[in-house]
Amino acid sequence: MAGAALGVALGAVALGVVGTTAISGAAPPPTDPRGFVDSTARCAAPSTAVAYGYTSTSRVAICKDESSGQLQYRGVRVTDGARLILEATSTDRGYVAENDGITYTVTSNALVISSGGRQIRSESMVDFHGSAPSSSSGSSSSATSSSTPTTTPAQSSAIPETTTPSTPLPPPLPAEVGAR
Repeated sequence: MAGAALGVALGAVALGVVGTTAISGAAPPPTDPRGFVDSTARCAAPSTAVAYGYTSTSRVAICKDESSGQLQYRGVRVTDGARLILEATSTDRGYVAENDGITYTVTSNALVISSGGRQIRSESMVDFHGSAPSSSSGSSSSATSSSTPTTTPAQSSAIPETTTPSTPLPPPLPAEVGAR
């Protein structure tokens, strides 16, 4: 009788583990030293990635042209494949790119989108590689430069992003589809 009860208990634990694994989410997107494989958030040779990471809804890479030293922001909103490639700068706040009054700031723990100094959205990094300052308004967790994922949940304000591209977007690349 005790053996049967133990078998039932172990079976329930096994089911719980399988259920938890299935609910925990999709596998992280594939990466290499240039950023995200099969994604716009990837540095084109001869540029190298100085930083790259992903949030629950975005992937970003900061690329550096080795000959000119110029930085480039390469971002993708995964929910619809919207892409953005902009010149970037490195500041004490993180990597910053601007487009039509919208500022994108990449730190080791967040992607912050703002307009006119007002924060529109802050997305916590799920995983970050490279070096960048941590955001001052983010969580109190320390910044990392390793491939160890952070465990802070994504944060989002109630104000939706309202920028709409003026031309139709091409279809998303394989790594830019599916995270809703």
